[in-house]
Amino acid sequence: MLKSFLAMAACALALAVVSVQAASQRPILIKFSHVVADNTPKGQGALLFKQLVEERLAGKVRVEVYANSSLYGDADELEALRKNEVQLLAPSLAKFGQYTQQLQVFDLPFLFDDLDAVNRFQKRAKGRQLLRSMEAHDIVGLAYWHNGMKQLSASKALLLPTDAAGLNFRIQPSEVLDAQFRQLGAQSQAMPFAEVFEALQSGRVQGAENPWSNIYSKNLHRVQPYITETNHGVLDYMLVSNPRFWYAIPHTIRVELEGIVDEVTYAVNRQAEADNRADRQRIEASGSSQVIGLSAEQREAWRNAMRPVWRQFEAQIGADVLKAAQAVNRKSRP
Repeated sequence: MLKSFLAMAACALALAVVSVQAASQRPILIKFSHVVADNTPKGQGALLFKQLVEERLAGKVRVEVYANSSLYGDADELEALRKNEVQLLAPSLAKFGQYTQQLQVFDLPFLFDDLDAVNRFQKRAKGRQLLRSMEAHDIVGLAYWHNGMKQLSASKALLLPTDAAGLNFRIQPSEVLDAQFRQLGAQSQAMPFAEVFEALQSGRVQGAENPWSNIYSKNLHRVQPYITETNHGVLDYMLVSNPRFWYAIPHTIRVELEGIVDEVTYAVNRQAEADNRADRQRIEASGSSQVIGLSAEQREAWRNAMRPVWRQFEAQIGADVLKAAQAVNRKSRP
């Protein structure tokens, strides 16, 4: 009887050891959810991440990509990340307002000279620090992914700040963007991007701000006779994970994943820049909209008109963040 009991106990222990070993050998599952199509820079970035992980970490990490809000939508994806129900997201920076106000620096109008200045800021210490500004809320940033610099489109030509007075502009939900247009004597209306074409076509709003790729992909140039090349703000995404999940990944695997993130980020940002250049040319060639360039003096007039908005949000964003952002411009300004 005793021998039989001991044999059964030994067998149970062996099975338990095998079960633990099997569990430890299962690949780490990363669910990457996003709300856009596979053929966008963000969608292509997610697929490239999956491809490189499968090539370099086969058997150790498995990636599942869920596009077009097929797993989680805009409204619930961040809460799902915080609960570790999904492990990678790339929401637009405007979506993080309830977790940190520091990222509003990217919404400040005419703060950065151009995309090169944005890149310099994101690569320097303060920009990298912002990636970790939401860890207390179970969100850690891994990289910035570009969508593009924003341009102003409208029913009339916008050459000087006073030209925008009296118009109603569509915006993403953002206190900074609302203040931006109020500073110009204009109004703003927050609405989903999917509604923008109809709102412009019907005249419910008379203007908007978008990167060239957004304007072209949604045919906004066909209902906006004027587009001013302002490059006045950046529409970016942040690739984020749950820090409790991310930092629990074994060090050697996490280092490999971080290298893949860097590689994918480079590819996504190059593609976004190429798409915006090409779509700008397509818009201009279509003849639907007049593309207006600003002289150095006109651009400085816009920047000066927007400085009160910088001061309005300096305390929320942080004087140190604002100073670091201004320092990346090629010509220093007070």
